Amino acid sequence: MQNSEPQSENPEIENGLEEPDEAEYGEPLLFHVGSSIKERRLDKYLHSRFSNLSRSNIQDAIKQGTARVNGKIGKPSLKLNPGDEISFILPEPPVRDILPEDIPLNIIYEDEDLIILNKQAGILVHPARGNTHGTLVNALVFYSKDLSSGLGEFRPGIVHRLDKNTTGVMIVTKNNNAQWKVAKQFENRQTQKTYLAIVHGTPELTADRIKAALGVHPQIREKYAIRPENGKEAITFYEVIEAFRGFSFLELTPKTGRTHQLRVHLSYLKHPIVADDMYGGKLVYQWQLEDSEPVVQEPVINRVALHAFSIEFKHPRTDKMVKFEAPLPDDMQNLLTILRKYRSIQTQ
Repeated sequence: MQNSEPQSENPEIENGLEEPDEAEYGEPLLFHVGSSIKERRLDKYLHSRFSNLSRSNIQDAIKQGTARVNGKIGKPSLKLNPGDEISFILPEPPVRDILPEDIPLNIIYEDEDLIILNKQAGILVHPARGNTHGTLVNALVFYSKDLSSGLGEFRPGIVHRLDKNTTGVMIVTKNNNAQWKVAKQFENRQTQKTYLAIVHGTPELTADRIKAALGVHPQIREKYAIRPENGKEAITFYEVIEAFRGFSFLELTPKTGRTHQLRVHLSYLKHPIVADDMYGGKLVYQWQLEDSEPVVQEPVINRVALHAFSIEFKHPRTDKMVKFEAPLPDDMQNLLTILRKYRSIQTQ
């Protein structure tokens, strides 16, 4: 197992990147360019190391003389070579004006580096497009003063996200060293995530792989779609846990992390997630599941029936594999209970 502590004599690791020590802003950091990096611009190299800062932030810092390559002040466009030594003073992150809000958090686990949450339904992870209040970030800023700078402006602590109506386990980082290490695992597809979903119908195969490239929908900005010609690779494995008349309970294991990936892939399979109206899912009512006469009722579940059940990754401090799980929420459990009562295949 690789030691997670910084190596002073030989800081280079397999991908040619040195792991930075825990550092305050304004403190110089030292990097040694590995053999796998060839003819790469200085600004791009540093941006890959500190993706919580925009490339323009990095470029501005370099122009202010905060980056030296082999002892000489570098320009953003300077081409790097294996063996180059870079000294870089980390700039302050962009100013964030986030209002702390006392929103309840379901915390599964917490230590000096991480907060593991069971995210509730109906809450955005971070402020976006006019939604500046009531987000998970507002709750986190209220709860803790110890959060990493986050991957993007207005996202302290955030290294990945879940859709607004998706519940389940999420990682939040409390310092930039933890953020860097966890974010790299996501980037290198070294995290293991498992989701649970209730879908319409039953797939022909009880387990299979869905491989279909995704991209932004050509007409609807908020949606994503299968884009074979110019989309990004997207892979999802699924397994049918339980089949009912007209519905199925699935375990999903994404190998890539595209926006709306699971929702689009299941819609592509012609088994959309229950209540996911954006991608073909329908609301279901108990009278329907009972095969009874229509009555005025609330739907059994009024949000996308998708839950992030577990996540496994290397702890940023110990370098040991850790796994966290979030129990199935009440609304999905209730739907399963009704399906087992009225739509069980065994009783037909």
